Amino acid sequence: MSSSVHEKDGSSNSPDNDSISVHERPKGLRGVYYHPITQIVMLAFVCFLCPGMFNALTGLGGGGQVNPTISANSTCALYAAYAFFAFFSGTVNNKIGAKRTLLFGTLGYALYVSSYLRVLAINIHPGAGWFVITSGALLGVTAAFLWTAQGSIMLSYCTEAQKGVFISIFWSIFNMGAVVGATVSFGQNIHSTTNSVSNGTYVGILVLTLLGVTIPLLMADPDKMIRTDGTRVMMPRHPSWKSEFYGLWVAIITDPMILLLFPMFFASNYFYTWQFNDYNSALFNIRARSLNNFMYWLSQIIGSVIIGIILDTKWLRRRVRAFAGWGVLMVMAFTVHIWAYYYQRTYTRASVPPDSQKMDIYDASYPAHVWLMICYGLLDAMWQTTSLWLIGAMSNDTNKLAIYSGFYHSIQSAGAAGVWRMDALGLPYMNIFLSTWCLVVAGLVFCFPMIYLRIRDTTVLEDEGLMQRDQEMDTMKAKGMIESENEIA
Repeated sequence: MSSSVHEKDGSSNSPDNDSISVHERPKGLRGVYYHPITQIVMLAFVCFLCPGMFNALTGLGGGGQVNPTISANSTCALYAAYAFFAFFSGTVNNKIGAKRTLLFGTLGYALYVSSYLRVLAINIHPGAGWFVITSGALLGVTAAFLWTAQGSIMLSYCTEAQKGVFISIFWSIFNMGAVVGATVSFGQNIHSTTNSVSNGTYVGILVLTLLGVTIPLLMADPDKMIRTDGTRVMMPRHPSWKSEFYGLWVAIITDPMILLLFPMFFASNYFYTWQFNDYNSALFNIRARSLNNFMYWLSQIIGSVIIGIILDTKWLRRRVRAFAGWGVLMVMAFTVHIWAYYYQRTYTRASVPPDSQKMDIYDASYPAHVWLMICYGLLDAMWQTTSLWLIGAMSNDTNKLAIYSGFYHSIQSAGAAGVWRMDALGLPYMNIFLSTWCLVVAGLVFCFPMIYLRIRDTTVLEDEGLMQRDQEMDTMKAKGMIESENEIA
């Protein structure tokens, strides 16, 4: 059942507030299953079990290996493939649908985790590092599609007033995956003072990853979803490939302010290299690294909740909330990087070789060092959540959100690929650290005018460039000017 209502307050997710179709939501257990929060929780558990386990492995530094070079090259290959495919993954998502895109995206994670099983790749075949690197590249392909589908679903199922809350719910559950993975690692290595992970750690993480592949099969079809305000989720219309690629161009032309977010996107995965390989792996033994990893991802849950509350505070206008989030990020960025600089200037690659005796959890200096990891976890969660929130504040058009999500993951992966390769080549830790600090600040500086000039208190029709394009094509078809989208672009 649906009805047509007239609203002028901009609270709906529909870009045209003059006539909004409101549908009655399902009741009972069916209503629970088709509730947007239920589906977001299921989506979060996909990422809990797949990217979450990947994060747990990466957070150990070097994938838990003694020599991190193979892992760094594998991660470089991963993000290089990710950067290429993510730039067009929004188009693929629009073509085959978010549910199928999400399912395909989970497949590479199990292969990647299995490549780190030393009993298969390192102990039996010492020269099998190529398998780890190849698995990283294949994961880059599938991960591009997973994260684009995730962004499209998460930002489409919520109303404008819920975007910060939905992002924080997702981010909290997703990062619990890394917390669980880190707990498995810490439990397996609690009595170890070596610098590498046991095979049991990889087996445990692999089993959890395989469970994540099944969840997309159980999720609802997006075209059957109704938001909490009664508006139907408008999923992509799946036009021709030619028209969809044209949509990439239209998305930028109709909203060039997205370009000012590109430095912020670029920095969003760049800082992981220094945190995990050049700090956690460089200074700590495996027991301390596992505990650091646990605290890092646990703090991400807290960080996402804090920034989600700030970005969705109802007694502040959306523009004010955007500036508040920006201010929190700026304070956190300078706090953690000034703190980290005082540690980084005390060691180099030469002073802490991989086989050296490293810091343990019982060392007197350990508590201060783990607190830095906690603060970095807070900053990371706040950075990623704010980036996604800003994308969501720019549009409610599902096609446009899918493409912007592709931009986000493509650009952040390009930055990550470059810095992981620099780490594999052995650039000084200080160089990587300073470049990280500069990029974070640059991202915030470029982001500020975008917030000032572009973020409105509600999304209006002018924000929906792709939706306007679809309406124009419908009009042209009705007038007999074209027969199909293939004649466009």
